[in-house]
Amino acid sequence: MSFDSHWANNPPQPPAGRPRSQRVAALALVLAMSVGGGLVGGFIANSTSSTSSSNNGPLVTAPKIDQSKVGNTSIAKAAAAIAPSVVTITNTTSQGGDTGTGIIVSSDGEILTNNHVVEGSTDLKVRLAGATDAVQAKVLSTDPGNDLALIKLVNAKDLTAATFADPESIAVGDTVVAVGYALALDGGPSVTSGIVSATNRTLTDSNGALDGLIQTDAAISSGNSGGPLINLNGQVIGINTAVYNSDGQTSANNIGFAIGVAEVQRVVKILRNDGTGGSATTARTQGYLGIALGDRTDGGSGAVITEVQADSPAEKAGLKVKDIVVAINGTTVTGQGSLIAVIRDASPGDKVTLTIDRDGVKKTLSATLVARPAQ
Repeated sequence: MSFDSHWANNPPQPPAGRPRSQRVAALALVLAMSVGGGLVGGFIANSTSSTSSSNNGPLVTAPKIDQSKVGNTSIAKAAAAIAPSVVTITNTTSQGGDTGTGIIVSSDGEILTNNHVVEGSTDLKVRLAGATDAVQAKVLSTDPGNDLALIKLVNAKDLTAATFADPESIAVGDTVVAVGYALALDGGPSVTSGIVSATNRTLTDSNGALDGLIQTDAAISSGNSGGPLINLNGQVIGINTAVYNSDGQTSANNIGFAIGVAEVQRVVKILRNDGTGGSATTARTQGYLGIALGDRTDGGSGAVITEVQADSPAEKAGLKVKDIVVAINGTTVTGQGSLIAVIRDASPGDKVTLTIDRDGVKKTLSATLVARPAQ
């Protein structure tokens, strides 16, 4: 099987018994299959139908923050800074209703969230900070592969957009704060704190792979999906997406993931350019290399080529079965997921440079991607 088509059409399935709504990205990961455990959270655990208040009245914007009521700690100040830009999203689907979190990214009502927060929507409502009524929203564009979506409020203006951090400013050990409507509890969003545990993680999910992830030990729960992970300046460094939980074989504690700001900014540009109400990432726009991959089992880093499609860019570039891809475009390949993500995010016509290990000898090969063949 070629990963370029396999991941889009034959994704790994969620563990048995997990309802659709129970995820912080319903990441039924290859990771979970190989090392145990699983990713849960995101939407509120029960898939009951939900109703929203009428949106016939005027749009209620977030009130100005009363600085006298802001705590003295740096975490309190950071949470207060992001508060006007964090919203509750209620998504009604044919299966019921779910709740997630979103981040205002423009004063006229653009909101960024996870794709899995809005997928399958038949009715989408947003409640702003400090508001009592929910207002109507529409989906502008989605990218399921990167689990991001851009939605927009109807007739909104003068909203407070979040500020995004410089990706280069993020370092392991930095204090971070997660903000979101965990478990859809009454009142305002939940605020938890932790550190950046790692950067540039890659996880494989049902739509392919999520890359550019920030790992954190800040508590992330169901309902946090789409909410911000911020630094102590109140700037967004990532979008909370997944959490790893223990199972009978693997112990996992305080391992959550947020889509990093560099990846977020890249995808937002695509979503804004698309803005058609459809999917921004399709078979027509994704790059195709024409290989199937396996895990490296000798303790090294990289991904092993298990199949090369005939007359594909991979074959033309000289790639062979059993080659180990250790880097692409100068970036280390840590496993299947990281290579899948780079190819998926590329476009037909893009040239990629692959560093391979062939029988202990390093080689550099170049391939020009094409559009994924129709199935």
